[in-house]
Amino acid sequence: MFTPSRLALARQKRGYSKKKLAELIGVTAQSISNFESETVQEIPSEKTLLKLSQVLNFPVNFFNREKVSFVSLESASFRALSKMTASQRDSALASGVLAFEVNNWIEKNFELPMHELPDLRNETPESAAMYLRQIWFLGEKPISNIIHLLESRGIRVYFIAEDYKSVDAFSIWNEGTPFILLNTFKSAERSRFDAAHELGHLVLHKHGVPRSREAEAEANRFASEFLMPKASMLAKAPKLPTYKNLIDLKHYWLVSLAAVVYRLKTLNLITEWQHRTLVIDMGKKGYNINEPYTISKEKSQIFEKVFEALKDEGFYKNKLAKELGISVLDLQKLTSGAGLVAVK
Repeated sequence: MFTPSRLALARQKRGYSKKKLAELIGVTAQSISNFESETVQEIPSEKTLLKLSQVLNFPVNFFNREKVSFVSLESASFRALSKMTASQRDSALASGVLAFEVNNWIEKNFELPMHELPDLRNETPESAAMYLRQIWFLGEKPISNIIHLLESRGIRVYFIAEDYKSVDAFSIWNEGTPFILLNTFKSAERSRFDAAHELGHLVLHKHGVPRSREAEAEANRFASEFLMPKASMLAKAPKLPTYKNLIDLKHYWLVSLAAVVYRLKTLNLITEWQHRTLVIDMGKKGYNINEPYTISKEKSQIFEKVFEALKDEGFYKNKLAKELGISVLDLQKLTSGAGLVAVK
């Protein structure tokens, strides 16, 4: 059995056009179109299938599994969509489909938390963030690990381990379960803000993300309030901003220096002139590219526990990847390598 949608998914995951993939395996672009077609139903020869497997780095049995449904662009929240190429966007969406499959396998074998996300579409971003903090009993304290927090509330967090600077993160609902995919190439501080930004989309724009600057601004406002609550920020704000006290705030809230400076500005705790001066100076120092005094990256708690349990049962990574029908490398990327260092 050969499943056309599997080939389309693998090709998009690797960022290949039909023409490019055809050149790599020595067939015509029309042949690739026929292989991927649900109506033409042309099946690649055993030799061609082996080449497809080698070039795309997917096991042969991946192409023989059940049909997959693709993630629609309309259902996923992408930041700076206009900056992405079509292949980068499709590759990220393909990562989402693979994440669904890995998650389905985990849920069949382990009991995971159900999601606790209210529908806050009628709230302002700030009131939504405050309400979520309240019902999650977070108070005004910094969030020590946002990935652990999201997972404990039933949100599935997976990773896009591709060096795409234009792909920050995206969120999506799949069969009633919320997912967030984060880019592991971003700094720890940026990933935390991205995670909070996507949480904002999930509660403010549930099951449908409007393509507008306003929606992105709302998610940013939510993330700022969720990570740096106004009341605490007012209490801790310095009378005169210096790099020392700004970095102290950065370490307290575990966010980027730029996020701290912008939050002070939006709360009118620094003037427009002070903000502009700090932004220019941070640019000169390269802080807009390389985060100063960076924090450690956060990892999934669920994957750590799942893979530790599998290791205890002698279920090693090669066997797990084979059962999932993907490569070990893809499994490592989707889970950010969590726990797999201990699994042979």
